[in-house]
Amino acid sequence: MNLISDSFEDNGLIPGKYAFAVKDERMHIQLSENKNPHLAWSDLPAGTRSLTLICHDPDAPSTAENANKEGLWIEKEVPRVVFCHWALVDLAPDSAPIAEGEFSNGVVAHGKKGPAGPRGTRQGVNDYTKWFAGDEKMAGNYFGYDGPCPPWNDKVMHHYIFTLYALKIAKVPVEGAFTGRDVLKAIKDHVLGAAIITGQYSLNPGVRVK
Repeated sequence: MNLISDSFEDNGLIPGKYAFAVKDERMHIQLSENKNPHLAWSDLPAGTRSLTLICHDPDAPSTAENANKEGLWIEKEVPRVVFCHWALVDLAPDSAPIAEGEFSNGVVAHGKKGPAGPRGTRQGVNDYTKWFAGDEKMAGNYFGYDGPCPPWNDKVMHHYIFTLYALKIAKVPVEGAFTGRDVLKAIKDHVLGAAIITGQYSLNPGVRVK
């Protein structure tokens, strides 16, 4: 089972058009095109009835106390947690590759609609839902894909892991505003195979790909 992208190389930098925000010299960051990347798969296991896609960042700081604050830095030693950027379920295994910008094309204040997605899929809420919960201008349920926007003062390069799961069930047993964590719990006993591609991204000009 394989997962590839025309949008970025495995373990390479994710271009800014696939991010929620890009670097800005004056304001540190500005909103970006927020397009979902192209993704294609091959060699699915026999018996695959649906595909599920999860994108997560395991490098999110465990506290937002110092995030994006002048004169402060989020040090490498700060404990890290998972931040989910996309939870997509019920994708037909014989469908065409996911096209650039097909599932997300721009930042939507208060979040994109869901859970219904293109091609009869369903999309869960990503973790921007929690991140913007206290922001009157942005708060809402963020369904579908929203790209990278790590704190600009974080000294860690963030990794965005796209994992495609081949399932022996046609419909994942989750409903409503489900999360990536809900999906992983629901598919635990139904996975036939998985494939991964990882991209890197930072808004800190001092952080480089290793």
